[in-house]
Amino acid sequence: MKRTQLYLDDDLWNVLHAHARTEKTSISDLVRQAARARYIGKFDERRDAMQAFVGIRKDRSELVSAVDQVRSLRRGKRLGRLKKK
Repeated sequence: MKRTQLYLDDDLWNVLHAHARTEKTSISDLVRQAARARYIGKFDERRDAMQAFVGIRKDRSELVSAVDQVRSLRRGKRLGRLKKK
């Protein structure tokens, strides 16, 4: 753990001091929690989402290129349905 020093205006210090007293913790701990939630929390969520996405199509037997996939969707029955209306 590294030590740092912050300058807080009176309003912010008073709010942090009140929260620290009600939660029975220190202002330093509140600042660490806030910094962790702001800068690390979102990174962890993105990393977990990407890990869940990796290998999502590994069980598919055929490998279709993106171009072929789009062309197959365009050859669908949608245009025929639109012409009937």
